[in-house]
Amino acid sequence: MSNKKKARIAGLLYLVVVLTGIFSLAYVPSQLIVWDNALVTFNNIKGAEFLFRLGMVSSLICYTFFLFLPLALYRLLKSVQATYAKLMVILAVVSVPISFINIQHKYAVLSIVNGYNNAKVYTGTQLQDQVLFHLNQYDNGNLIVQIFWGLWLFPFGYLVFKSGVIPKFLGVLLMLGCFSYLINFLGFSLGSNYSDLGISSFIQLPATLGEIGTCLWLLIMGAKEKQSVTPLEALNN
Repeated sequence: MSNKKKARIAGLLYLVVVLTGIFSLAYVPSQLIVWDNALVTFNNIKGAEFLFRLGMVSSLICYTFFLFLPLALYRLLKSVQATYAKLMVILAVVSVPISFINIQHKYAVLSIVNGYNNAKVYTGTQLQDQVLFHLNQYDNGNLIVQIFWGLWLFPFGYLVFKSGVIPKFLGVLLMLGCFSYLINFLGFSLGSNYSDLGISSFIQLPATLGEIGTCLWLLIMGAKEKQSVTPLEALNN
């Protein structure tokens, strides 16, 4: 299989990950969750339950495709440096079971919202607080998995940078993106008012640009066929 075809398969997988990730991690929460108001959040989910469910399914699709994405990238980039390619796969795949386990908090929210028997045990305010509690726990789970969402980008970026078949600047952005995730993880973990600083989105920018840029490049442009190197050229290099 040619590099171009391998790249476009990886690009298609990446596109699904990006689109479903944006929908489930950004769009749906922005429409339903008000973090400082349990009542409004409860009513939003109750009134737009299908959107909430759609976000859950979108998350599961995202995680499933993310399981196959590093394998497709491995086929494309393993000739660059096999050890880094294996490390890329391991660090990416480790995040998938964590993400799947974390989604149970969303199912717990549905159980609370639709659990009519709960009304006999808990007050309305308690049910609303439980919904917000599980959403916060889900958010905390995503914070933990960000460690691996970041770590896999460094070997991936290094392989892109060294490959000669994908633009080097995308590799640089991906490697910087590794530190973006890790800095934000440490910021949210160590500082109670980190979100109030308003810098997390700016810090995340290299990762966002690197991942979306690489996805589009692989999908639209593919990857160049690597030119064979003669023994004399290899010696000179």
